[in-house]
Amino acid sequence: MNDRLAALCLVASVALAAEAPTLSLTGLSGNPQTLQQYRGRVVVLNFWATWCVPCRAEMPLLVDIQRRYNFKGVVVVGASADDQSTQAQIQPFIEKLGITFPIWTGATTAHIEQLGLGAALPATAILDREGQIAFRIIGILKRKDLARRLDYLLAGKQGKPPEPVLDTLSSAKDGHGQEGHEHGREEEHTHGGVGVEGASMVPS
Repeated sequence: MNDRLAALCLVASVALAAEAPTLSLTGLSGNPQTLQQYRGRVVVLNFWATWCVPCRAEMPLLVDIQRRYNFKGVVVVGASADDQSTQAQIQPFIEKLGITFPIWTGATTAHIEQLGLGAALPATAILDREGQIAFRIIGILKRKDLARRLDYLLAGKQGKPPEPVLDTLSSAKDGHGQEGHEHGREEEHTHGGVGVEGASMVPS
């Protein structure tokens, strides 16, 4: 286990005994939105941006998860890291990909780091019904990894728990497959650079 992953696991273990940090962003209608409003439900909080190619790739999975798990008490929330220069692209993005779950705007690097997810996109925190961070997935989501964690929480945390932190970016760096996108090949934007793992870096 490398030092970065060990540190993330330590953060995750502490978070299991504490509520998730207060996160207050803005809904598309302009109203303030907080995680507390979903207390009693399992929350998949995904940080993304319209200019992030790997974020776009995982959106169909999140749309499907919302459809399949909504009646079980799961809600997907997309926290957009688009700044003022690209926020106009959010609504067309939503319509093109058929996104039906809540979208919040105004996310920054500070918000992502506050939840122990690093500073790159995409990144996802999964909160249990009590509002505690149960799992973190850093990098592109895979269906089996997300479903396993949701099923564990929905079953009342019975059985062996999945890893609290899944860092696919470090796995890619270690040569286990490239996650994320190579900035500049598929899409040009001016929102920071790209980390060594290939993920999109969020502007502060």
